[in-house]
Amino acid sequence: MELSDEIRINAPLQTVYAALNDIEVLKQCIPGCEELTEVGEDQLEAKVVLKIGPVKAKFGGEVTLDREGAPHAFSLAGQGNGGAAGFAKGGADVVLEEDGEATILRYTAKADVGGKIAQLGSRLIQSTAKKLSGKFFQSFAEVVEAA
Repeated sequence: MELSDEIRINAPLQTVYAALNDIEVLKQCIPGCEELTEVGEDQLEAKVVLKIGPVKAKFGGEVTLDREGAPHAFSLAGQGNGGAAGFAKGGADVVLEEDGEATILRYTAKADVGGKIAQLGSRLIQSTAKKLSGKFFQSFAEVVEAA
């Protein structure tokens, strides 16, 4: 499954980049996030509760950040285990582009799921993933613009 979108955030590029690297901002914006901890320089650990159709699961997982193109681009990769509900793994590439006083954030994300979740069907999984990413970026834009 692949998702891509862009959002315009009314804040300078450096502010947006800093917020994307701020654990507290991310924790506040990730839907269902219960815990987000830095466990290494480019390593995060997360606990997230998600409901996909009739399946509700608590995922525990790790995220690795690649800041090589910073501050204009970076990527992340992660995997999570939801116990009996299954697993998810994937990654995203993020590009930041200055647009006057604002920043255009573009992302492309890929994900694979397995286990009980995968049995729900790709249409439900795709629409849920799109809804969750939309929620994240809308919340993220609101938090960054408010600061």
